[in-house]
Formats: sequence, structure tokens, C-alpha cells
Amino acid sequence: MSKSLLSIALLLLVSSAARQPPIIAAQDTDSAYVLCNDDSYTAGDPFTMSKAYVLSDLIAATPFRPGHDYYSISPYPNSFAYGHASCGGRLDAGDCQDCLVAAVRADNDSCPLATGASAWFTDCFIRYEQHPFV
Repeated sequence: MSKSLLSIALLLLVSSAARQPPIIAAQDTDSAYVLCNDDSYTAGDPFTMSKAYVLSDLIAATPFRPGHDYYSISPYPNSFAYGHASCGGRLDAGDCQDCLVAAVRADNDSCPLATGASAWFTDCFIRYEQHPFV
């Protein structure tokens, strides 16, 4: 192939690659740090429902909020739960949601009946407490 044809082929390859949408890598859930509160609740405690509400709300809402950052409070006055979740800006909504699901799983595996817990992954963070923290 002549030098000019090679230059044209290279130019075409570079210009077509520049038009491709950016590739967003999947969320990184390999490295986690989980912190559990020392206080716990018992099965059947009203906090069970509040915790479930807040974690579900955080998973559902955070990916669609500006900056993938969201705070939640349960609507049950007999035992409030408070939560915060955040995802890194490089994630799309689906990957943010998947990362938060993994973070909740890490919390539940490490701190099943804790009144508060936090899980940090490279690309997302989730926290819930029985008391306000913001």
C-alpha cells in the first residue's frame, strides 16, 4: 500500500472512531468497605419496615437525581429511618442502580440487624441510620 493510501486509511479510521459514543465502563463493586453500627434491632421491630422503605427508595431514586445523589426519610413515624446514596458521575442510571443494589447486599450481609450501616464501593455509596445524620 502506498504511503498516501495508508495515510488516508488511517485518517478515516481515526475520524470514524471519534464519532463513536464514549464507552462507559460497568460499575466497580469489587472493593467494598462496610461499617456497621453497634446497636441492633430485632425481627418484627417497626424499624424493619422503615429501613426497607429507605433502602428501596434510595435504589430507585438515586440514579435519576442530579449528580446521582439522594437523601431519603421513611414516612413511618413510629420508627424513622434516614438514608443517603450517591454514585460516581461516570455511571449511567442502570449501572448506578446495580452498584447500589450490591451495596445494600453488602450492608445486609455484614450488618443484618444493625440500626445503621454504610457501604462504600469504588463507584457508589449507601448509608442508612435510625437517627438523622445530615
